Amino acid sequence: MQKPSMPPVVHLLGTAVFAQGTSEFMVAGLVPDIASDMSVSIPAAGLLTSAFAVGMAVGAPLMALLSLRWARRPALVAFLAVFVLAHVVAAVTTSFEVLVATRIVGALVSAGFLAVALATVTGLVAPDAKGRALAVLLAGTTVACVVGVPGGAFLGGCGAGGPRSGPSRCCAFRRSSPS
Repeated sequence: MQKPSMPPVVHLLGTAVFAQGTSEFMVAGLVPDIASDMSVSIPAAGLLTSAFAVGMAVGAPLMALLSLRWARRPALVAFLAVFVLAHVVAAVTTSFEVLVATRIVGALVSAGFLAVALATVTGLVAPDAKGRALAVLLAGTTVACVVGVPGGAFLGGCGAGGPRSGPSRCCAFRRSSPS
Protein backbone atom coordinates (compact mmCIF):
# COMPACT_ATOMS: atom_id res chain seq x y z
CA MET A 1 0.00 0.00 0.00
CA GLN A 2 1.40 3.36 -1.04
CA LYS A 3 1.66 6.09 1.59
CA PRO A 4 -0.31 9.23 0.78
CA SER A 5 1.88 12.25 0.14
CA MET A 6 2.10 14.96 2.75
CA PRO A 7 0.52 18.31 1.95
CA PRO A 8 3.29 20.81 1.09
CA VAL A 9 2.28 23.02 4.03
CA VAL A 10 3.46 20.28 6.42
CA HIS A 11 6.96 20.56 4.95
CA LEU A 12 6.75 24.35 5.00
CA LEU A 13 5.84 24.34 8.69
CA GLY A 14 8.65 21.86 9.35
CA THR A 15 11.06 24.27 7.67
CA ALA A 16 9.83 27.12 9.87
CA VAL A 17 10.28 24.94 12.97
CA PHE A 18 13.81 24.15 11.75
CA ALA A 19 14.63 27.86 11.35
CA GLN A 20 13.29 28.70 14.79
CA GLY A 21 15.09 25.77 16.40
CA THR A 22 18.34 26.65 14.66
CA SER A 23 18.17 30.17 16.07
CA GLU A 24 17.64 28.64 19.51
CA PHE A 25 20.62 26.30 19.37
CA MET A 26 22.95 28.51 17.33
CA VAL A 27 23.51 30.88 20.23
CA ALA A 28 25.41 28.18 22.12
CA GLY A 29 28.08 28.22 19.41
CA LEU A 30 28.25 32.01 19.50
CA VAL A 31 28.47 32.54 23.27
CA PRO A 32 32.18 33.52 23.40
CA ASP A 33 31.73 35.94 20.50
CA ILE A 34 28.56 37.45 21.95
CA ALA A 35 30.31 37.84 25.32
CA SER A 36 33.14 39.70 23.62
CA ASP A 37 30.84 41.88 21.50
CA MET A 38 28.56 42.74 24.41
CA SER A 39 31.37 43.18 26.96
CA VAL A 40 29.83 40.62 29.32
CA SER A 41 31.26 37.46 30.79
CA ILE A 42 30.90 34.14 29.00
CA PRO A 43 28.57 32.84 31.74
CA ALA A 44 26.41 35.95 31.36
CA ALA A 45 26.25 35.46 27.59
CA GLY A 46 25.36 31.82 28.25
CA LEU A 47 22.18 33.08 29.90
CA LEU A 48 20.89 33.76 26.40
CA THR A 49 20.48 30.02 25.97
CA SER A 50 18.73 29.74 29.32
CA ALA A 51 16.48 32.70 28.51
CA PHE A 52 15.24 30.94 25.39
CA ALA A 53 14.71 27.68 27.29
CA VAL A 54 12.70 29.41 30.01
CA GLY A 55 10.68 31.26 27.37
CA MET A 56 9.85 27.96 25.67
CA ALA A 57 8.97 26.22 28.93
CA VAL A 58 6.65 29.04 29.99
CA GLY A 59 5.48 29.84 26.49
CA ALA A 60 4.43 26.37 25.38
CA PRO A 61 1.43 25.96 27.67
CA LEU A 62 0.70 29.69 27.87
CA MET A 63 0.70 30.29 24.13
CA ALA A 64 -1.16 27.04 23.43
CA LEU A 65 -3.98 28.22 25.70
CA LEU A 66 -3.86 31.79 24.43
CA SER A 67 -4.06 30.77 20.77
CA LEU A 68 -6.65 28.02 21.26
CA ARG A 69 -9.49 30.03 19.69
CA TRP A 70 -7.42 31.85 17.07
CA ALA A 71 -7.63 30.99 13.38
CA ARG A 72 -4.55 28.88 12.65
CA ARG A 73 -3.14 30.62 9.58
CA PRO A 74 -3.20 34.15 11.07
CA ALA A 75 -1.81 32.79 14.35
CA LEU A 76 1.09 31.09 12.57
CA VAL A 77 1.83 34.23 10.55
CA ALA A 78 1.64 36.46 13.64
CA PHE A 79 3.90 34.20 15.71
CA LEU A 80 6.43 34.00 12.89
CA ALA A 81 6.34 37.77 12.28
CA VAL A 82 7.00 38.54 15.96
CA PHE A 83 9.78 35.92 15.96
CA VAL A 84 11.46 37.62 12.99
CA LEU A 85 10.95 41.08 14.54
CA ALA A 86 12.55 39.91 17.81
CA HIS A 87 15.56 38.69 15.83
CA VAL A 88 15.85 41.95 13.91
CA VAL A 89 15.88 43.86 17.21
CA ALA A 90 18.46 41.38 18.55
CA ALA A 91 20.65 41.99 15.50
CA VAL A 92 20.81 45.75 16.01
CA THR A 93 20.71 46.24 19.76
CA THR A 94 23.73 47.31 21.76
CA SER A 95 22.06 46.44 25.06
CA PHE A 96 22.60 43.02 26.61
CA GLU A 97 19.34 43.38 28.53
CA VAL A 98 17.42 44.01 25.30
CA LEU A 99 19.17 41.01 23.75
CA VAL A 100 18.01 38.81 26.65
CA ALA A 101 14.47 40.18 26.25
CA THR A 102 14.48 39.38 22.52
CA ARG A 103 15.48 35.80 23.32
CA ILE A 104 12.56 35.45 25.74
CA VAL A 105 10.08 37.01 23.31
CA GLY A 106 11.43 34.84 20.50
CA ALA A 107 11.00 31.74 22.63
CA LEU A 108 7.44 32.64 23.66
CA VAL A 109 6.31 33.08 20.08
CA SER A 110 8.30 30.06 18.90
CA ALA A 111 6.40 28.00 21.47
CA GLY A 112 3.14 29.45 20.21
CA PHE A 113 4.07 28.71 16.62
CA LEU A 114 4.92 25.12 17.46
CA ALA A 115 1.69 24.60 19.39
CA VAL A 116 -0.42 25.89 16.51
CA ALA A 117 1.68 24.05 13.91
CA LEU A 118 1.19 20.75 15.78
CA ALA A 119 -2.57 21.23 15.75
CA THR A 120 -2.50 22.36 12.13
CA VAL A 121 -0.60 19.42 10.66
CA THR A 122 -2.72 16.85 12.44
CA GLY A 123 -5.81 18.52 11.02
CA LEU A 124 -4.48 18.47 7.46
CA VAL A 125 -3.96 14.74 7.06
CA ALA A 126 -5.93 11.54 7.34
CA PRO A 127 -5.92 9.82 10.74
CA ASP A 128 -3.46 7.17 9.54
CA ALA A 129 -0.98 9.87 8.42
CA LYS A 130 -0.95 11.97 11.59
CA GLY A 131 2.17 10.31 12.98
CA ARG A 132 4.06 10.93 9.74
CA ALA A 133 2.90 14.54 9.61
CA LEU A 134 4.08 15.14 13.18
CA ALA A 135 7.40 13.45 12.37
CA VAL A 136 7.92 15.76 9.39
CA LEU A 137 7.10 18.81 11.50
CA LEU A 138 9.28 17.83 14.45
CA ALA A 139 12.15 16.76 12.21
CA GLY A 140 12.76 20.51 11.97
CA THR A 141 13.71 20.55 15.65
CA THR A 142 15.83 17.40 15.34
CA VAL A 143 17.84 18.78 12.43
CA ALA A 144 18.14 22.15 14.20
CA CYS A 145 19.77 20.38 17.17
CA VAL A 146 22.39 18.90 14.87
CA VAL A 147 22.99 22.04 12.80
CA GLY A 148 22.52 24.88 15.30
CA VAL A 149 25.51 24.72 17.64
CA PRO A 150 28.14 23.86 15.02
CA GLY A 151 26.54 26.40 12.68
CA GLY A 152 26.86 29.09 15.32
CA ALA A 153 30.46 28.17 16.02
CA PHE A 154 31.20 28.26 12.30
CA LEU A 155 29.55 31.66 11.81
CA GLY A 156 31.30 33.02 14.87
CA GLY A 157 34.70 32.11 13.51
CA CYS A 158 34.34 32.68 9.78
CA GLY A 159 35.64 35.56 7.79
CA ALA A 160 38.27 38.17 8.57
CA GLY A 161 35.75 40.02 10.70
CA GLY A 162 35.14 37.01 12.93
CA PRO A 163 31.85 37.30 14.80
CA ARG A 164 31.28 40.75 13.31
CA SER A 165 31.39 39.44 9.74
CA GLY A 166 28.46 39.64 7.36
CA PRO A 167 27.25 36.04 7.81
CA SER A 168 27.09 36.45 11.57
CA ARG A 169 25.07 39.63 11.23
CA CYS A 170 22.66 37.77 8.99
CA CYS A 171 22.07 35.05 11.57
CA ALA A 172 20.10 37.73 13.46
CA PHE A 173 22.11 37.89 16.62
CA ARG A 174 23.39 41.12 18.08
CA ARG A 175 26.56 42.52 16.66
CA SER A 176 28.07 45.82 17.68
CA SER A 177 29.47 48.20 15.11
CA PRO A 178 32.34 46.80 13.02
CA SER A 179 35.78 47.23 14.50
